[in-house]
Order: sequence, then C-alpha cells, then structure tokens
Amino acid sequence: MGQKKGPADDTIEPKKRRRVGFSSVDSGVEAKDCIKIYLVSSKEEVGASNSFCIDPVDLNNFFEEDGKIYGYKGLKITIWISSISFHAYADIAFESTADGGKGITDLKSALQKIFGETLVQSEEEFTQTFSTQRNFIRSIISNGEVLQQKVSSTSDVEVVRMVVGKTAAGPLYSRLIPLVFLLVDGASPIDVLDPSWELYLLVEKKTDQQGVIYNTLLGFTALYRFYHYPDSSRLRLSQILVLPPYQHKGYGRYLLEVLNGVAVSENVYDFTVEEPLDYFQHVRTCVDILRLQKLESVQDAVNLAVSQLTRGKLSKKANIPRLMPPTRVIEDVRKSLKINKKQFLQCWEVFIYLGLDPVDKYMEDFVSIVSNRMKEDLIGKESGTGGKQVIEVPSEYIPEMSFVMFKSKASEATSTVQVDENQPNQEEQLQQLVDERVNEIKSIAETVSQHRTSIAESS
Repeated sequence: MGQKKGPADDTIEPKKRRRVGFSSVDSGVEAKDCIKIYLVSSKEEVGASNSFCIDPVDLNNFFEEDGKIYGYKGLKITIWISSISFHAYADIAFESTADGGKGITDLKSALQKIFGETLVQSEEEFTQTFSTQRNFIRSIISNGEVLQQKVSSTSDVEVVRMVVGKTAAGPLYSRLIPLVFLLVDGASPIDVLDPSWELYLLVEKKTDQQGVIYNTLLGFTALYRFYHYPDSSRLRLSQILVLPPYQHKGYGRYLLEVLNGVAVSENVYDFTVEEPLDYFQHVRTCVDILRLQKLESVQDAVNLAVSQLTRGKLSKKANIPRLMPPTRVIEDVRKSLKINKKQFLQCWEVFIYLGLDPVDKYMEDFVSIVSNRMKEDLIGKESGTGGKQVIEVPSEYIPEMSFVMFKSKASEATSTVQVDENQPNQEEQLQQLVDERVNEIKSIAETVSQHRTSIAESS
C-alpha cells in the first residue's frame, strides 16, 4: 500500500519568482539646460565667477530633431568665446554615458556645426589667443574706411566700413558667424565672396595696462548694395548685432544713424531693412520720426490729416478715410531721407497720434482709422480684387530662380495673407492685430515724446 500523504507543511518557503528589470527610456536634456556660454576678453576671465554670461540663447535647434541631448548623466558644457579673437573653447563634463534607447549625442560634431573653425581643442590653446590675437581687430580694420568717430571722456568709438571680398571683412565675418547663429533670430551667413555685401564695424579704441592701444569690436551690421536703374543703388540692412555686453547703451541707434547718413550722403535710391525684429523696428521708427519732423512737407501733411480726424465722429461714418499722406510727400521723404514708403507709413500713424490733443477725445476715431487701414491691407477692400501671381518657368539658368510675375484677373487673385474662412474668427484676429498696432504706436510715441522733452530741457 502506498503511504498516506499528510497535510502540506506551511513552513516551507515557496519558490521565489525571478524579477525582470526594464531600464528607463532616456528622455534627454534640452541643450539650453546644460550649456552655458560666456563672452570673455582676457584669460583671467576664463572660469571666473563674474564672467559675462550670454543668456538667453536658444541652442535647441542645433541638437537632434527635438533640440535635446541624449546619453549623458550629469552633463555640463561650458563654452567661452573670446571677444578679442572670437575663438571658442568648450569644456564638457559628465558623470557617465549610456544608450537609453536614443543613442549618445555626438557633442563634438554638434558644437562643430555651431562654432566651426573657431572652436579650439584645449583651454591652453584658447587662453594663448588673448596674447597672440590681441591685434586681430586692429589689423582687420586697417584697410577699412572710417566713416564717423564718436569721442567722449570715457570712450573713443568709430564706425569702419569694409567691402566684403575686397578687404579682410570676409575672414572677420567668418569668425562672427557663431555669434550670428546664436544671437540673431533666423539668421543665415552672408556670402563672404560677394562684393555687394558691406560690413559696418562699430569699434572702440582701448589702452591696456602697458599703455598699448588695441581695438574692441562692439557690434556690426551687414548691408547689401543692390543696383537701381539707371545709375543708383539701394541699401538693404540684413543683419545687425551689438555684442551682449554693450547692448542697451545706444550703440545700435548710433550705428543706424551712421547708416542713414551714408544713404543720404551717397544719394542712394532708398535704405530698407530685411525683416526687422520688433525691438529694432521700434528703435528704427523712433529715429526716423525725429528725422521726419524736420521736413516741412511732412509737418504740413500731418497737420492736415489731424484736422480732418478731429473734425467729427469718423467712427460713426460708413466710409472711414485712411488719411494717407499725399504721394508727393512720400516721394519727398524718399528723396530727402531715403526712407521708403512702407517705413514712412509706419511713422505716419505715430505722427497723427502725436498730433491728437487731447488724445483720449479722439482715440476711438484714431483706432477706427488704423483698423480700416489694416483691414484693407490684410484682407482687401473686397473679395476677388485683382492681384499679382508668380509662376515658375523652365530655364537652363538657375531653374529655382526663374519665374514670371503677372497681374491676375479678379477671379485669379491670390491673397498673400492667410485668412481664416470663419468670419467671427477672422474679425477676432483682425482686432488682435489692431490692438497690437495701437499699443506699438503708443509705445513709440512715448519714447519720442521723452526724447523731445530731454532735448528741450538740455537746450
């Protein structure tokens, strides 16, 4: 007979199950959160706690598709850029590396994309440039044309013009490209072989402790000179940058004033700006208003427009006038000050606002005029209005630059502005744009009024 089995012994431990671990997926770190960039003017500033930190800088678009760095734990990258020679050195520190599912970012390659040949391999090599490259800027500008000097008790600043392709401007700009990438939104390098490009360098003369004179670059602007039939040219400002330590000290405005002087003295057709950022446009408009107020034809036209606006309740009328300046005044402004029509109209609305007294009494009518103008500019007076179309045509010479422009019929017109088909939403978008424009006008008017007051008090 088989032996009878007894009850199970509860004291016997059950067999342990094997645990399987899954490593966490690497979520990465944003470049801006682990990289610090410093602009230094001497080897003593390298690693010093009071070095000038360039912040904020958008670095994300230089790393991967989502702007993140993968595969590093405790990553810290410190980059120093010399304001003397514009070489750069990157100190990379981290605890460990591991492929967490998205690989390990090649930091050297990524930094090389930003800094190119300016990136040196060692800290020692970088610090040596402060002595070996001490006269880099001075040697570069030696063949340039000094346009204007601004001498004071504290500084000696001058603007030097250099034609790209004919002077050493190209090698200098090549070293400035990393700062252009980092500090100028949406910037792309200029062609350093095209002689139609001109660099205007804002340079300060300094003396070191040994009494040796050297030059520091405070900022620069790049202009393109277009041919204008039959015997003139047009100047277009493409890039302008005042280095971070020298910003908000009036240097950008000073550069702009020098460029305005060049445009007038050389009698170019006009002076324009390529896609100006909001802050620069604010400064530009303030400068141009102060120039425009000296033209009698402008003042007469403004006075007439203001008198029409203050005559009655325009906002209650079916057809609100735009109160545009006469064509002859627009042409006078272009010929005298080289301000094109688009920029003059930016200033025009500010002039009208400044002429309202009291401003609160006529604000509703003023906003109506701005709204009416923007509606016509963005949407059109009526749907189906004629416009211009551009079509590509076959060509053996640079196909991507071959096209024909023609005036279309009403049914073929295409709008250059994306307008939501939903009518309530369209009106809401328009109102938002009008509010932004009115606030912009108020801000510019306030700046101009303060400048006028300071001039009156000093005189």
